[in-house]
Amino acid sequence: MAEPDLPDLIVHLPRLRRYARALTGDAASADDLVQDTLERAWARLHQWRAPAEDDPADPSERLRAWLFTLMHNVHVNQLRQHRLPTDPLDELQDDPALPVVSGGQLETLALRDIHAALAGLPLPQREVLLLVGLEEFSYAEAAAVLDVPVGTVMSRLSRARAAMRVALSHPVATPRQGVAAGWNVVKQVVK
Repeated sequence: MAEPDLPDLIVHLPRLRRYARALTGDAASADDLVQDTLERAWARLHQWRAPAEDDPADPSERLRAWLFTLMHNVHVNQLRQHRLPTDPLDELQDDPALPVVSGGQLETLALRDIHAALAGLPLPQREVLLLVGLEEFSYAEAAAVLDVPVGTVMSRLSRARAAMRVALSHPVATPRQGVAAGWNVVKQVVK
């Protein structure tokens, strides 16, 4: 892959949007963040460096890491400029769009617990947990995206997982039959 083109960028949209949604807490802000990221990527496409011919790295993975780095930087700049709250996921706790518990809606409460636990994490810990746990970045890739040492990624991830374990050990929702699948996903993220 020499210089990526539009289809190369579009392939990464679902993952970028998922990460943006987790960072911002709402769909509209996530869409804005993804758009701003892609605008910056398109304007700076000439700065992206494909791996050398003898480099075993996958060019698509390199592009993905570069896009996530841009998104992180755009998000941090937006937080600085607009003094946005650093824990926007708190708003999801009182979201009237989430249904009241009845029958099979316990999964919604389990997700609410997860969002609340994520919202309680400091932004640096939440970013690392999302990149490594959700987006399946390696520690080195997450370190490159966040521009921190690998050891910092490891310590932030350890603290984030410990905080999630504590927060989810006292969930708002009472886990009952049928919620086990949702909790298994959480266990994978905080393991």
